[in-house]
Amino acid sequence: MSSIFKALLLFLLCHGVNVLAQNKITLKSPDGKLVFAFKLTKEKPLYQVSYKGKLLINDSELNLQFKEGGNFGTNLKALKPIFSDVNENYELAVGKTKVVRDLHRQVIIPLVHPAGSERKLNLVVRAFNDGIAFRYEFPVQKNWSEYTLTDENTWFNIVGSPKVTTLLFDNYTSSHEGLYQKQSLTELPENKLMDMPALFEFSDKTYLAITEASLRDYAGMYLVKKNGALKSQLSPWPGQQEIKVKAVLPHQSPWRVLLISDRIGALIESNIITSLNEPTKLKDLSWLKPGKTSFHWWNGDVLPDSTISPGINFETNKYYIDFCARNHIEYHSVIGYGGIAWYPTNGPGYGDPGTFSDVTKTVPSLDMQQVCDYAKQKGVGIHVWINWKALYPQLEAAFTQFEKWGIKGMMVDFMDRDDQEMVKIQEEILSSAAAHKLFIQFHGSFKPTGLSRTYPNEFTREGTYNYENNKWLAAGISPEHDLDIGFTRLLAGASDYHLGGFRAVRPDLFKTHYVRPMMIGTRCHMLAMYVVMESYLHMAADYPEAYEGQPGFDFLQKVPTTWDETRVLDAALGEVLTIARRKGKDWYIGTINNSTTRTIKVNMDFLGEGNFQAELYSDAPDPDTDPNHLTKKIKDITGKDVLEVKLASGGGQVMRIISK
Repeated sequence: MSSIFKALLLFLLCHGVNVLAQNKITLKSPDGKLVFAFKLTKEKPLYQVSYKGKLLINDSELNLQFKEGGNFGTNLKALKPIFSDVNENYELAVGKTKVVRDLHRQVIIPLVHPAGSERKLNLVVRAFNDGIAFRYEFPVQKNWSEYTLTDENTWFNIVGSPKVTTLLFDNYTSSHEGLYQKQSLTELPENKLMDMPALFEFSDKTYLAITEASLRDYAGMYLVKKNGALKSQLSPWPGQQEIKVKAVLPHQSPWRVLLISDRIGALIESNIITSLNEPTKLKDLSWLKPGKTSFHWWNGDVLPDSTISPGINFETNKYYIDFCARNHIEYHSVIGYGGIAWYPTNGPGYGDPGTFSDVTKTVPSLDMQQVCDYAKQKGVGIHVWINWKALYPQLEAAFTQFEKWGIKGMMVDFMDRDDQEMVKIQEEILSSAAAHKLFIQFHGSFKPTGLSRTYPNEFTREGTYNYENNKWLAAGISPEHDLDIGFTRLLAGASDYHLGGFRAVRPDLFKTHYVRPMMIGTRCHMLAMYVVMESYLHMAADYPEAYEGQPGFDFLQKVPTTWDETRVLDAALGEVLTIARRKGKDWYIGTINNSTTRTIKVNMDFLGEGNFQAELYSDAPDPDTDPNHLTKKIKDITGKDVLEVKLASGGGQVMRIISK
């Protein structure tokens, strides 16, 4: 056998090319454990996905339906595939990891529809060690300049009947919030919209999560079950149901992402979502300052019983600015008061902008320049809440005025859509805000798709059924729901969760309070949420007197919101989750528990060599008496230690580890 032939054979085997059939192509992950297999039949393109030799997704169709020219799936011709390998590092300005290794193999499979039109489409596939991603690319071509997509028939024919953790919706108008449903794939109802990420647990404890990355100028995707299999379902343009996407070539779909591992913590650690997004084009990022923020709407606009006049005024904001300045809280939110916005509007409340709004001005009782100047003097940044319908018609004028006032960013709320038009609006907001050195916090919005790499001024998104619901939900948000969020929604990226409630009660004593809401789960559970939940703008949403002098508040003051490294140390779906995150030389470790008391062991070997000092905040022995009680201990440790952690029902534990 000649050396040239040997080299060629080795290349084909490494990249999984089936040399016996032109229309069969396989792509393996760098470690060889994940395999994407593509084959082209006369009727349709099909793909399979296997992990460690086990088939997870059986023959699944890839077929696009266009208003002009019908479907793109039958009688296709596959041209020569193009393979490549990538092994490079990139940095994230904001994220759970500072330096990311992007290691993957890629194949571009050109597909041509020869029936007269000669339309060409590229199926681009990437295989990572922790997942598979693919998307449709529409290159420039002389016979095809634009398209109107009526359906994207991307199928996921999952093998067997794994347990599914997902959100189900009846329509596309949604804030993407709800309680997760858990049932087998067989039991899952047909024709319901499944939000993403959706998590699938196989009987052998292999985990698969489906979501999307780099959602830009395209419709958001759901999953629907039809005839036992799952298919993509795109959000339609407003006011009709037929048209999903309108585009001019060149164009591409978002990446369809399959996170896969037999260690569920690997799905949380994965950086595939950001790796599938474009690097930022912003040259100067020095103005980006992630941090924590006040948010007095959540606590019910609480003010002290004093001479302060409550309302949309300087004194109300000064009270919270002074609190932030005293306690190293980087931002204060200017919202309004009592449901009335800080800007002129004839809308009846925060959720309705009415027929008139002017976000370049303030109501007569508020001087925004005075608020911003005072906050700057105190070392606190100002960001504002705003309804998107009030903002968008004045986008450039608003951002110009915000920059002039000295505002640092904003929460853009009540978006409640993910059709192509809304997706483009959100990117326009991000792009324009970046030009004015403003960060964005999207609320009432769909999941993140990794755009924080391209637009690092995207600090966080809501899209979670979070602690705001404790203001009106009879049963309150449970520790089990927190874990559902950690194992599903967290896979997509940052989640704004209204953290910081410091009034924990036993579940049987919980009552809805619109002002000073109660919490289920211990004080340590809440502290751990600052580590477990990823967000670059965590809230300290309670009022000042709820925090100052309270046990555990010192940890809330110290904990960062962006990280250099993330590791999942312990993870049992629905039971317990321990995440370690590093900032500089310091490690922060958070553990959240469900309602079952348990003891776990946390191996500190990830610390490596050296001596360390650990600050340990743990559930007190009397959680049934007062779940706000905690113990704080300082202990010398090394990487050889294994720490025993006792967790109360709904409990938690946090550590801050400092190199000595």
